[in-house]
Amino acid sequence: MRGSVDTGCPALEVVSLSIAFDRMNVIEKLSFDVSHGSALAIIGPNGAGKSVLAKALIGALPYTGTIRWEANTKIGYVPQKLDIERDLPITGGDFLRAKAAVVRASQGDIGTALDLVGLKAETVGKSIGAISGGQFQRLLVAAALIGRPTVLLLDEPTAGVDEPGQDTLNDTTERLRKERGLTILFISHDL
Repeated sequence: MRGSVDTGCPALEVVSLSIAFDRMNVIEKLSFDVSHGSALAIIGPNGAGKSVLAKALIGALPYTGTIRWEANTKIGYVPQKLDIERDLPITGGDFLRAKAAVVRASQGDIGTALDLVGLKAETVGKSIGAISGGQFQRLLVAAALIGRPTVLLLDEPTAGVDEPGQDTLNDTTERLRKERGLTILFISHDL
């Protein structure tokens, strides 16, 4: 689907991207581009290399070929799995304040991110283990929005989320694309 923002050059251009582990090709000579303000869904079965692609796009894995983001691109990344125990004694608010401190964002940016994903103060005041899977995923999206990204990269954001939670998350990302002109890359085993 193409968005309404077009500056003449793509937000992302990938040319002949290859990624291998121990001489085994995971991705070979992949090329695509993504226009500003558009959404791209990357769909495939588990083990197809989708998360590997996401990690290469954010610069976390070595690759050959070209990944070219437009100048001044800011990426908000929602990982497939967050290596954080949900029984840690931190609240959603603690989590968001930590992200804001890392990117030097204001308390106002946290409030804006919460409004954008539809989370209430009482929800983020709870321990991260006490909120539902769908609320936790929206918390991760809120964290990705802190720092005002131009691109939102979501790696399996609906995994483990019930159907109403999936619908809410999908509606939220589409609304953000339309209202904020965000470029969305959505990686999933299904839609």
